[in-house]
Amino acid sequence: MTFNLPNKITLARIILIPIFMAFLLVDFGLGYEEYIALAIFIIAAATDGLDGYIARKRGLVTNFGKFVDPLADKLLISAALISFVDLDVISAWPVMIIIAREFAVTGLRVLAASEGIVIAASNLGKYKTNAQIFAIIALVLNLSFDLILLWIAVLLTIVSGADYLINSKEVIKGDNNE
Repeated sequence: MTFNLPNKITLARIILIPIFMAFLLVDFGLGYEEYIALAIFIIAAATDGLDGYIARKRGLVTNFGKFVDPLADKLLISAALISFVDLDVISAWPVMIIIAREFAVTGLRVLAASEGIVIAASNLGKYKTNAQIFAIIALVLNLSFDLILLWIAVLLTIVSGADYLINSKEVIKGDNNE
């Protein structure tokens, strides 16, 4: 399989995840590790829009990209949130809500795909992702409103997950005229 530019960008996002985590979790004695982590996170998060834009504009959408791109997003967000739990910045349960929703929606998409149905990303899902990104940036910077942003992200996570489930009733029920 030849990797096109959007797929290479997506893979670069995945490669940036452990580097981001290292600078977030390890004290290298620099005194500004969190800012390096933040820069890496912002670059990784920005590649999500970039790879999709290039793929659509140049007609380079692939099945590999359709699968790996959302996986890369989930890995980046999950790695950041789990790191904050490890650092004792946030409790585990909002992280579990977010990760559980990601598993549920991914499972729903796999089930739908097995029936030949494509579940596209919704606007609510996009808002959820942006809210999660902004919450993570605020958490890295230790901003006074970081937990408010986290809870907004959790709320959008729940609402967008419910939206996917409600709009996919036929997939869940198995009403595919078997």
